[in-house]
Amino acid sequence: MSIEPTEQILEELTDELLLFFNGFASWESSVIRAGDLTVSEAHAIEVLGQHGKMNMKSLAQKLGVTTGTTTVTVDRLEKKDYARRETIKEDRRVNLIVLTKKGEDAYQEHHQYHRRLTEQMAADLSEDEIRQFLAVLKKINSGTF
Repeated sequence: MSIEPTEQILEELTDELLLFFNGFASWESSVIRAGDLTVSEAHAIEVLGQHGKMNMKSLAQKLGVTTGTTTVTVDRLEKKDYARRETIKEDRRVNLIVLTKKGEDAYQEHHQYHRRLTEQMAADLSEDEIRQFLAVLKKINSGTF
């Protein structure tokens, strides 16, 4: 049985979520600005690095943007040699987006930045708190996104 949170708790949670989101966005922007990628390009590389080659529609869904926006991003990634389009034999109209060696390297580097941030965040928590946080975060992600 779930108990409704009070208005005060919801306001405090909202404030903490905004603080976290803004801090994370600022951190990620500073990491990405060190290279030649935009935030949207880095996010596309992150998705392709995690999930492997995929078509434009699937990539757009994972990024939460339109296929038109994703097409522009992939065009830029191709121009910078981070990704390329591959046609498939079964249907030459379908392109799969795949990371190049440069894209794979960028994914690994960016993923290590995320890993270090996670380690920094977890440093102030006990193992039990980390497990609780992970369980809550999984619950939130599955119910919200």
